Amino acid sequence: MVCDRCIRVVRDELTKLRLNVASVSLGEAEVGDKPSVDIGKIRSVLEQNGFELIEDKRAKIVEKIKNTIVDLVHHSNKLEELKENYSTYIEKKVGQEYHSLSKLFSSIETITIEKFLIAQKIERVKELLVYGEFTLSEIAYKLGYSSVQHLSNQFKQITGFTPTDFRKLKQNNRKPLDKVG
Repeated sequence: MVCDRCIRVVRDELTKLRLNVASVSLGEAEVGDKPSVDIGKIRSVLEQNGFELIEDKRAKIVEKIKNTIVDLVHHSNKLEELKENYSTYIEKKVGQEYHSLSKLFSSIETITIEKFLIAQKIERVKELLVYGEFTLSEIAYKLGYSSVQHLSNQFKQITGFTPTDFRKLKQNNRKPLDKVG
C-alpha cells in the first residue's frame, strides 16, 4: 500500500469480510481477534484490489523498509527537517541494524536501499515539478538535497532530462509509487 486511498481500500475490504480491523497503515493491517475468515479469502480479496498478502518474515521486513521510505519521501515533510542520515532513520523505524537490512533488501529487491530511496526522491521531484508550486531551490531543500546542483545531477542521471527540461514536457512521465525502484 502506498497511499491513503490504498489504506482505505484495504480497510474497507477487510471490514466487508467482517474482520475486526484494529489498524491499517502503509504495508500493514492488523485485525483484533483471530480472523474467522480463511486466509485464502483475505489473500483473494487483496489480490483483486492489486495488493498482495505478505506472510514471509523477510519480505515483511523489506516491505517495511519500502513503506518507511515512501512515507518519508511522499507523505511527510520530514526530509527537510531530518537531522540524521537515512540509514539511521530507517534503522530506527524498522528496529534492526542497517547493514543487515541493506543486505536483505538487496537480496530480495535486486537494488540497494539507497537506489530505492533515490528513485522515490526523483519521483517526488517529478511530482513537484509538474505541480509547479515550488522553485527548484525549494524542492531541493524540501527533499533534503545538499544543493540544487546535486538534485539536478541526480535527476538527469535517472531521467535523462534536466529538471527544467522535464518541467517543459507535455507528458510528465511519472510512475505509480509501487512501480518506482
